[in-house]
Amino acid sequence: MGKRDERDERETWTTEEFGTSHERAAGVPLADGAAPEGVIFDMGSDGGGQRVARWSVYDGRAAKGPRAAALRGVCSGLFLRLERPGTSARLGRDRRPGPDQGGRTRAADESTQNWDEHTEQVAASAIPLPEPVSALLPQLSEETEKLAKSSPLAAIRAARRLEVTAAEAAYWPAHGTRADVTTEQAAAALGLNENATRKLMARFGRWNP
Repeated sequence: MGKRDERDERETWTTEEFGTSHERAAGVPLADGAAPEGVIFDMGSDGGGQRVARWSVYDGRAAKGPRAAALRGVCSGLFLRLERPGTSARLGRDRRPGPDQGGRTRAADESTQNWDEHTEQVAASAIPLPEPVSALLPQLSEETEKLAKSSPLAAIRAARRLEVTAAEAAYWPAHGTRADVTTEQAAAALGLNENATRKLMARFGRWNP
């Protein structure tokens, strides 16, 4: 799932399960490892400008922008650790034409792969689900999609029933989790950050976060 941050024209992506707890962006560390500030592009004679933090402006060609040392995957504001050589590719020399601003680079593909591997690790480290439950969830989704082709209203009713069932099923587990484990422990088990975990538990347990 992709979105654009209107404040600095930066695209970010999330997964359905982990949401903004693991929000991806393409990051560009400078030679000292620091993240650069957004580049201001003049928009007219009135002195105004637009702040842009998209990775492609840090190739050294923008009048007010520094040249980044590399392109790295970023998860929720933190540069991802590189697990193999070559994933911290340099900018500017391997550009290929593409539909988005500044084109795409091989480095961008590698930073995406870096983040994909990171989210796979997050999913693998989360508390495992029993096999019957793991098999049932995609089956319910597939059956609802099939139903939508013949009867959209019936599919909506089915989705609503699933929503109600999930809320009822999660109520007591949320209270049990609140009593038995810390927010930090719950966050690690769910693959979320602590703030998202508090909100999730409050929604399921029906208390004020």
